[in-house]
Amino acid sequence: MSSDIVIPVKAERSYDVVIGRGLLGHMGDMLAGAQRVAIIHPGALTATAEAIRDDLSDGGFEVTLLEVPEAEDAKSAEVAAFCWGVLGTAGFTRSDAVVGLGGGATTDLAGFVAATWLRGIRVVQVPTTLLGMVDAAVGGKTGINTEAGKNLVGAFWSPSGVLCDMTALQTLPRNDLLAGMAEVVKVGFVRDTSILDDVLRDPARATDPDGDILTDLIRRAVQVKADVVSADFHETSATQGDGSIGREVLNYGHTFGHAVERRERFSWRHGAAVAVGMMFVAELAALGGRLDQEGVDLHREVLGALGLPTRYAPGHADELMAAMAIDKKARGSLLRFVVLNGIGNPGIWAGPDPLFLTSAYDAISSDSE
Repeated sequence: MSSDIVIPVKAERSYDVVIGRGLLGHMGDMLAGAQRVAIIHPGALTATAEAIRDDLSDGGFEVTLLEVPEAEDAKSAEVAAFCWGVLGTAGFTRSDAVVGLGGGATTDLAGFVAATWLRGIRVVQVPTTLLGMVDAAVGGKTGINTEAGKNLVGAFWSPSGVLCDMTALQTLPRNDLLAGMAEVVKVGFVRDTSILDDVLRDPARATDPDGDILTDLIRRAVQVKADVVSADFHETSATQGDGSIGREVLNYGHTFGHAVERRERFSWRHGAAVAVGMMFVAELAALGGRLDQEGVDLHREVLGALGLPTRYAPGHADELMAAMAIDKKARGSLLRFVVLNGIGNPGIWAGPDPLFLTSAYDAISSDSE
């Protein structure tokens, strides 16, 4: 474990994000003091969950496996209630813990279940997708979806630790890995611009789960998120008049992206929707005179190099605008967007003219779904 990368995060309580290979040995320490542990996992990871159960059982823990639906189907009030019922039947107390094993949807659910059971018990996140490693499992935002939109019900609840085992990416479907890269390059656009250089230099090497470049990209993306979260855990600094965007910067591309996900009934991968969302706000920033055409073109070049979508179907402006209006980042009747005043220089644009919004949508529209 000496070669593992450890990134500390400071929030309402501090924890470590560990990046490496063969990380199971860290879990017992992160769960120390618990008697009962529930492993929330999708069916596809049953064998992995059973292996973790056996290892924890050997360490004296009482382990319950809790299988949930795949992907966004797991993030519902019904599934959360099912989890609460299992915890209640098993007698989980305030000193017990949850393990979230899976992609971003699973870790979102596991964190929310932990945050709400007895007003908060520990959760250790074990993301198995690139998206989960660089975004969903880190930072303490938990949530479930409703008919009204994505992640509208949730809580801020930091994990006790996050284990990013690179070996999980070796079997991750290629399209899922590339979708996860959207969250990596998002960090490049808003903060660490060298990420964009590394991706463009050699996209194949940058997305090779067996290589060192992807590990380093994950490290840098997690470090940026750790720094942002440590400074603004509850995403409040953008409303305090100090000129700082704070944690809201991590929402780059997400307002439009979430609207796309909702319209597509969550059949789109999150990263693909965020990629389109980044193109939308790039075009929006250009229309507002904030970002030059070279910056817009760089978005298209980077996302295209990763095989991520940069266009979206025309004819759905009203539906998408309505979905954005109830996005959790809106303030009253004002839509808020993280936009770029230049690559690596983010800012907030509150209440852009609706004409700019429809023009930005027209700019990314395509004639194919």
